[in-house]
Amino acid sequence: MTLTKRQYKIFDYIQENQSVKRLDIEKYIQSLDENVSKITVIRDLDALLKEKLIKKSGQARSITYFPISDNELLRKYNVEEYFSIETDKRKIKYQSFNFNIFTNFKDVFSEAELEELKQTNKIFVEKIKKLTPIALKKEFERLMIELSWKSSQIEGNTYSLLDTEVLIKDNIEAKGHKKEEAIMILNHKNALEYIFKNRAYFKILTRAKIEELHAILTKDLGVEKGLRKTPVGIVGTNYKPLDNQHQIKEAVEKLVKIINQMKNPVEQALFTVIMISYIQPFEDGNKRTGRILANAILLAINYCPLSYRSVDEAEYKKAVIIFYENNSVTYFKELFIEQFNFAVDKYF
Repeated sequence: MTLTKRQYKIFDYIQENQSVKRLDIEKYIQSLDENVSKITVIRDLDALLKEKLIKKSGQARSITYFPISDNELLRKYNVEEYFSIETDKRKIKYQSFNFNIFTNFKDVFSEAELEELKQTNKIFVEKIKKLTPIALKKEFERLMIELSWKSSQIEGNTYSLLDTEVLIKDNIEAKGHKKEEAIMILNHKNALEYIFKNRAYFKILTRAKIEELHAILTKDLGVEKGLRKTPVGIVGTNYKPLDNQHQIKEAVEKLVKIINQMKNPVEQALFTVIMISYIQPFEDGNKRTGRILANAILLAINYCPLSYRSVDEAEYKKAVIIFYENNSVTYFKELFIEQFNFAVDKYF
């Protein structure tokens, strides 16, 4: 269900105040010059309750509304409205890295979501059981081509999907494109072949393994190996990642420790892809490394990898920026679940 702008405003008001009575909500909406009735507000609240974004306690006039969780990772934003504000005018919560984020790494997926993803993955497991080794290899190749294309496209690569297929299958570069674009795509291919062949290797994560994968993805692109020693800026946001190598190392090792303690591969994959982007441990190639590493984790536990084929790259970037600026993973989680379901449906 898509919330209306007014429902988003009500939801934001409840999140900001944590405990709110309906009359307070009515007064708040009216203060925004919205001429709405008591019945309309009740319907809006019922919509939020149905979406399990809020909960209520009490009866009649004493009913009080609360957010489902006080975990800021689950805070929901009106994406269209958020990005209608220019970068320098947006009110953001975190302009620099928030080390306290690690304490919130819990209950980001509901039990119902995890169970649904588990059941969806069973379809993937049954599918690959029925495939011959040759057919399975071809399906992995198809996913590899489409992920190499989309992951590169998210980073500004202008190769088409067909050009990517010709490059990967026949090693023929497309005319009118930079050499670096072909290298980026072929590096994806090499990294994906590596994780396909070494699935068990990524059951336990280490900083060295992250750096190893990053090195494959950025080979011959002039990117310094290992953790970066200089500050980096990010287009489209005023969030500034860590600029101290000691702190970068601390953040990566803390992430690795938490990921290894998690029991569910979907949770592990989600936090890997978004947190590698957030920490920005490398000079370049961070989001690429996060996406491929997350797939390595999924494959290690026999979960379906994502190709991101149908994701809109602009929406992907918006989801990442909302995480940078507010530590809200909700929109990115929605895209992640959507792409997981897409992969199970379209491949194998």
